[in-house]
Amino acid sequence: MHDIRFIREAPQAFDKGLTDRGLAPASAGILSLDETRRARITAAETALAERNAASKEVGAAKARGDEAEFNRLRALVGEKKDEIARLQAEAGEADERLTAMLMELPNTPREDVPVGADENDNVEIHRWGSPREFDFTPAEHFEIAGVRAGMDFETAAKLSGSRFVVLSGGVARLQRALAQFMIDTHVVENGLTETWTPVLVKDEAMVGTGQLPKFAEDSYQTTNGWWLVPTAEVTLTNIVAGEIVDDATLPRRHVAYTQCFRSEAGSAGKDTAGMLRQHQFEKVEMVSITRPEDSDAEHGRMTRCAEGILEALGLPYRTIVLCTGDMGFGATRTHDLEVWLPGQGTYREISSVSVCGDFQARRMNARFRRGEGAKPEFVHTLNGSGLAVGRCLIAVLENGQQADGSVDLPEALAPYLRGARRLTADGTLA
Repeated sequence: MHDIRFIREAPQAFDKGLTDRGLAPASAGILSLDETRRARITAAETALAERNAASKEVGAAKARGDEAEFNRLRALVGEKKDEIARLQAEAGEADERLTAMLMELPNTPREDVPVGADENDNVEIHRWGSPREFDFTPAEHFEIAGVRAGMDFETAAKLSGSRFVVLSGGVARLQRALAQFMIDTHVVENGLTETWTPVLVKDEAMVGTGQLPKFAEDSYQTTNGWWLVPTAEVTLTNIVAGEIVDDATLPRRHVAYTQCFRSEAGSAGKDTAGMLRQHQFEKVEMVSITRPEDSDAEHGRMTRCAEGILEALGLPYRTIVLCTGDMGFGATRTHDLEVWLPGQGTYREISSVSVCGDFQARRMNARFRRGEGAKPEFVHTLNGSGLAVGRCLIAVLENGQQADGSVDLPEALAPYLRGARRLTADGTLA
């Protein structure tokens, strides 16, 4: 959520951040509502002072036998009581409308974020590895002979509908190995704290990270009101919701491996083939909670953590900075990692690493104190995939495929597969 004080002090800068994202300026409406709210609060405080003064004089008028003044003051106290209640109600209503308005607006981009309308305006900043040259036409992951027996979309459709998959045999083991490799790398080499969290959360948690109220249709809600998490960003970030964190504990760096659930609203007909876009998928998620002055460096660090996974697996990728029109709702700057998929002959997103500034912290009221007696300040939050497990599985299968339908597997996964280095053409590990 946005800082109303910043909007008061720099409305043009605030509006520019919105217009850079392709939205209409909003400061005028926000400040008008803010002025109404503040005026009602001031008026209520004035009326309260007048009521208190009149209340003190009531007894004096009664004591001196001034019945007329006594009745006037008593009536005034009653009027002021009603006036205070009305003004406080109006202030409360204005505050609710203002909060709702601010909750619907995305974070404003950093000044160094490229201004653009959509993904075509994103800027590549790094590239690693060279796409492999095949002496045959590479297939998409679901077409590889060794994969077909272990990647069953028809049975999944019978069980759950479209955009689900049943994995079995060597393919299922390979996905599990990828997740374990990612978690171990982030914990042992990158110093993140492994964390296990629920996948069902309350409204407040979804509001805190920005999924609600604006994007309710993108997630699944149970009949008793819980939400299935679209990413462990929700739970990991909300660990500090409502807290005043000890400065000595920062930065806090978490990593979690969870199931994730997304309705994929508005994506009909997009990436329907294979495992690229599923309603249920697995992800290893990184979240950092930092001091404000440390969040830029942490953004770079988290990006390197995600890049390191791809490099260890030998998967060519590129890193891009998202333009203003392509960033997520809560981000102020985002790096996307795109992995090379030879079956499609293109790079596809496998991780987004975002710094959110204090945007989520304000929604969650997550703060820290630099020392005893110091005024609490909002923390900065960051999140990033480290990585999307299903998409990493796709990349491993497509990049390692052989002409006979087998798949050569990355050496880094051998310890997690009891030494296996190949998915054979019949779908077993060898």
